Amino acid sequence: MSRSRANVPFLWLFALIALLICALAAPAAAQQIQAEIGQQEYLAGDEVTISGKIEPGENLYVAIASQRKFAPRDTKGVNETKNFKDIVAAHPFNMETSIPVLYYMLTNKPDEFGSVVKKRFGGPSFAKGLYSTTMFELANWDKLSPEIKNALGPLDAPEKWDFFNYTHETSYGINTITKERTQVGKVTIFARSVLTDYQKSGNYWDEGTTIDLNKETGEFTASFDSFRHTPPNTGFDVYVNGEKIGAYTLAGNGFWLSLGGRYMNPIWIVIGAILVGAFFSLIGAAGGMLMAAYQVMVVNTMGPIGINAANVLRPSNVALTLFSPLGSFYRYAVKEHRVAWPVGLSFGVGILIGSIWLGKYVTEVLPLATYKEWLAVLVVLMGIRTVYELTPRVMEKRKNIKAMTQKFNEEVKKAKEEGRAAQMGRIEPMSTGASKLTNYQFKFWGEKFKINPLLFGVIGLGIGIVARCFGIGGGFLLTPIMTMIGALPMYVAVPVSLVGTCFSSIGSFIGYLINGYLPDLWIAISIIIGGFVGGYIGSRLQRLFSEVQLKVILAVVLFFLFFRFFKIEVWI
Repeated sequence: MSRSRANVPFLWLFALIALLICALAAPAAAQQIQAEIGQQEYLAGDEVTISGKIEPGENLYVAIASQRKFAPRDTKGVNETKNFKDIVAAHPFNMETSIPVLYYMLTNKPDEFGSVVKKRFGGPSFAKGLYSTTMFELANWDKLSPEIKNALGPLDAPEKWDFFNYTHETSYGINTITKERTQVGKVTIFARSVLTDYQKSGNYWDEGTTIDLNKETGEFTASFDSFRHTPPNTGFDVYVNGEKIGAYTLAGNGFWLSLGGRYMNPIWIVIGAILVGAFFSLIGAAGGMLMAAYQVMVVNTMGPIGINAANVLRPSNVALTLFSPLGSFYRYAVKEHRVAWPVGLSFGVGILIGSIWLGKYVTEVLPLATYKEWLAVLVVLMGIRTVYELTPRVMEKRKNIKAMTQKFNEEVKKAKEEGRAAQMGRIEPMSTGASKLTNYQFKFWGEKFKINPLLFGVIGLGIGIVARCFGIGGGFLLTPIMTMIGALPMYVAVPVSLVGTCFSSIGSFIGYLINGYLPDLWIAISIIIGGFVGGYIGSRLQRLFSEVQLKVILAVVLFFLFFRFFKIEVWI
């Protein structure tokens, strides 16, 4: 007993020394990471800087995560809800898995998070990509070291990491959630995630990123260019090697399109719509396609978080294919009387039914990608046929068009000699009563033409389905079908096509409203203004072109659409 009592002071002394060591060690551990953010508020697109000191010899992991998070359950879109249910069934994450909308990892050791791999893209589905580039592919959760997992901040579970992986490396995830595309031309490759010093890596996704780390002292400075189209007043939390060191906010930087998800002066959209609308009213085709290309290439329309970009872009395009024809109708219908109304209205009714009713069911059971390439084949065949129609052999068979073309050329020549504008021929109906439905006959430039409106009403059903799926007017099918099957001259086919696209646009827009998809207000207003003005300009320009010239332009457009549908062109 006496020996045990003698050891008591030593036990108390040992305990006191242990407490003292812990007390001294605690402040030292807390001071291992000393870091600060350059500013508390930046403008979207500004360079964000984090600097400080970590434990000497350690690697640097700076996680920057938006305070706004997203889980599949948060989407308000009908189609997105259905898609996410299918997606989660094939992945470890679920409808409740929540991750930051925007997330970046700035590090001197990017290879710890994944690897640079080759990425093939472009071309039809049966090819493995016509072009090649590189991308950063994130590793699976089980391949990450404990050190890396502890440095990820809010991505602290395997299901969150897997969802983050999905949102950054799939086109649907990027265009629906992340909204920051790293792309080649119009083809989305992946979204920025793990970034390192650009001067050392040379990778295009690291451009604007600088990592300066002195491993001997632990002092560091990390900076990167923030996403130019980050929504206004987005807050970000910053973690250095797993420890939260503060937060900052990205303020708005320009005119924000709330549904478009971009900073863009609406005047640029008006200018684009004028150009596209004028071209559309000139040949009656490709207005929606070209407006979509303009939105992708210039406006970069993306949409709000949780809604796929296409479901904002397509309703916006409808404004062009509806209001551009309205801008041209005064000249085509009222002043020059060049609208074959029985054909246009029959076409329109068929398109309206196809786009509102049948189109809804087709888009539910047949994804766009499955038939877009068949449409490409149809388009290129139309282009070949359009070129073939310009040959002397075909022109000799279509004597009415040949005679009409000669009369038009003579009028242009005479107008130049007399110093006046050329006069355009007008439609003179010959059919009366019910016969107009199946055998509509009329004269144009004194030449006789006939067409079956009922047949074109049936064809309009199919075009309406296509218009609903693509968010376009369908003019790229309407005009060539009327010149090939209906044997109509371009001067008559174009106004009829514009009537048809008006109906298809109304049908498509109603379909989008039913599903709760709306265009961005400012994008729609800009396209309406520009499309109407462009339509008026295009209708005045048409008489400056001959029948042959208009068909050549149409053929070029059809071949362009072939390349676009097959993803052969990547520059728009």
